[in-house]
Amino acid sequence: MADPQLRRHIEEKTFVAAPGVYDLISALIADRMDFRALYVTGYGTVASSLGLPDAGIATYSQMLERIARITEMTKKPVIADADTGYGGLLNAAHTVRGYERAGVSAIQLEDQEFPKKCGHTPGRRVIAAEDMVRKIRVACDARSSADFLIIARTDARTSLGLDEALARGEAYARAGADIIFIESPESEAELAAIGKRIGKPLMANMVNGGRTPMLPAARLAELGFALAIFPAAGFLATAHALTSAYREIEKTGGSTGETPLYSFADFNDLIGFPAVWEFDKRYTETG
Repeated sequence: MADPQLRRHIEEKTFVAAPGVYDLISALIADRMDFRALYVTGYGTVASSLGLPDAGIATYSQMLERIARITEMTKKPVIADADTGYGGLLNAAHTVRGYERAGVSAIQLEDQEFPKKCGHTPGRRVIAAEDMVRKIRVACDARSSADFLIIARTDARTSLGLDEALARGEAYARAGADIIFIESPESEAELAAIGKRIGKPLMANMVNGGRTPMLPAARLAELGFALAIFPAAGFLATAHALTSAYREIEKTGGSTGETPLYSFADFNDLIGFPAVWEFDKRYTETG
């Protein structure tokens, strides 16, 4: 079930910076650090599990399988991307119940048309605000615990402008969403306008190379935000590191130590080999 600690942080106005995780290696590393929550990024999860763009291709069951394993293997509250709820109102209710059973602490639902697209890419279109309001109400009714937070995202800023996005944010707040997420504001002034206008906890999306300026947590808190996600930092860093390591092998025919690597011993510890060795020592070794 949902971890009440995330709701507590939001209510107590303790700023939450959540790194993007997308597989079990990234999740295990982030879980060992001093974060208040983890964010399962749809973009990174689809890329790492299917090798495809985040364009509405991954199904509910594919995403849930990965998310459930992440929540099982980590201790921190997990915020998870659920796209549009994978369909209509009935699908959204089913998605909320499934994510909650899986141990997610906050679900992100967006008002894009299906199939959705990544929030910092072109060509996004949104459904009618009234349809999203109904989806939010369904989501709130479907959850079994108030500790399971509903994050309502609007992608209206890019195609319809900031005023429409702000109006939708207010409507989604009235519909019962716990956190409002206006995607892709394009300046610090726009972030400030969001902070002044919306009377609910706010989430900011800090995408390296995206449309929104990258601001530190302290500044986002000053602007009125309660939560920031950093979905791309992990998989972009991984792609860079893999490229460097593989290029060294390609050029030299070996791994010479020039490319910085995570310690093999530390990696064994990260994924739990010491417990396996202790098990073997206790049950299988003979003396």
